[in-house]
Amino acid sequence: MQHFNAEGEKLSLKSVQPRGFYFSSQERTIIGNGLRHFISIPAQGGEELHSELQKEISRCFKKEIERGVDNPILIGCIPFDVSAPSCLYVPENVTSYSNRPDLNNEPNVLGSINDFGVVSKRSKPNESSFKEAVDKAVGKFKSTELEKAVLSRVLEIELNSDVDVEQILTRLIKQNPKGFHFSIPQPDRSVLVGASPELLIRKEGGSIYSNPLAGSAKRQSNKQQDKITSEKLQGSVKDNYEHRLVIDQIATQLSPYCQTLHVPQQPSLFDTPTMWHLATSIEGELKDAQTNALQLACLLHPTPAVCGYPFNLSHDAIKELEPHDRGMFTGMVGWCDAQGNGEWAVTIRCGKVRDNSVRLFAGAGIVDASCPNAEWAETEAKLGTMLDAFGLKEQEVA
Repeated sequence: MQHFNAEGEKLSLKSVQPRGFYFSSQERTIIGNGLRHFISIPAQGGEELHSELQKEISRCFKKEIERGVDNPILIGCIPFDVSAPSCLYVPENVTSYSNRPDLNNEPNVLGSINDFGVVSKRSKPNESSFKEAVDKAVGKFKSTELEKAVLSRVLEIELNSDVDVEQILTRLIKQNPKGFHFSIPQPDRSVLVGASPELLIRKEGGSIYSNPLAGSAKRQSNKQQDKITSEKLQGSVKDNYEHRLVIDQIATQLSPYCQTLHVPQQPSLFDTPTMWHLATSIEGELKDAQTNALQLACLLHPTPAVCGYPFNLSHDAIKELEPHDRGMFTGMVGWCDAQGNGEWAVTIRCGKVRDNSVRLFAGAGIVDASCPNAEWAETEAKLGTMLDAFGLKEQEVA
């Protein structure tokens, strides 16, 4: 079977040439090297075992088991648009740890990065266009049944020297210890790297866990002001409404697959070094423990946290209002094994790196109460995770 990228170019093992694969959480670290299989089949319908994607993965796993691999592992990413090519790998060699590497004994990690100079920068869309798109989205809430739309932007930066992706990844791990960290090579010779705070789904045996985020506020340097900010977020009618749309949708989708499903009535606060989020920890036990992690991830993706609600209307609004292709941004990234276990995070707080070119991504959930200025500021704050990893200040790329 032949597979093609978005530009219609044929993809093959030779065209991929991965430099290694990495995914880590507080639960497990997966490091892969070498390449046995590359899968670009779109994830559309991937929640079904008879889908083309699931059948191809099963075929690859079977080949690996036949050559003596006890429990083959798949690692990679799936784009926001599930009709676009996936980027999934079965590595030749995989090392799995029960936690992530300890960086506490590497005190110079944060100070060791090269001082990058910004040669050029461009936001797509620019500030005025993004705010105009927010206004248009709010207008749709009044004239249609659309209740939420997530709008994103891309910050394109050209630096004065090539980027060492491993160094950026190490800094992301050090700076964001609670995140989901990843470095996944792409067919266009770029590398997708990031530190997502959001778990789409984790499956181990018959147990599942999801921790969706929706509703955000920028962290403050002053401790008292930061506390006030978190309390305002927790009490925000707008943000709680946005969050509830996400939780209700995920619960509705998971319920038919679960014999038990616990969904807290109220969200809790979740913090990263740059942001406060509203979060809900959802736990359940599957009716059929053989349902694999990627099936569940495909069932949920994309959630209202990255697309909107209802799905069709929000997806149409994104296509109309966003001037760029999101690619892997707001997709999902992670791993699964031949036993059906796995972990998939939402691909946010990330960037694509190729030589000295960097593309960073950020988005904001738009609801009826949204203010264009506040939504732009939210995207600026969310870019802080990746800018910090490059040693860049917000004002340097503003």
